[in-house]
Amino acid sequence: MADKIRLPDELGLQLKQQREALGMSKSELAERSGKVREVIYRLEAGEDATVSSLLAVLGALGLALRLERSGLPSASEVAARFQDDDDAP
Repeated sequence: MADKIRLPDELGLQLKQQREALGMSKSELAERSGKVREVIYRLEAGEDATVSSLLAVLGALGLALRLERSGLPSASEVAARFQDDDDAP
């Protein structure tokens, strides 16, 4: 998880990869984090969730949130990300 996460779907992918690396199902992660399974689906899809839900899920995955100055994604980064979505089957 060394890459900088700048967009919600990137965070979701990292959470999913960590969950799978730990051999956890979405239901198990929901139980360990004290959240409903819908929260796990939303976070992994890069959708809106509360900060408290994110922190609970991160804790259940053995992860912590670290803030550092990085700036917003550039317009070209955002455009490239949306282009990837448009190209998906």
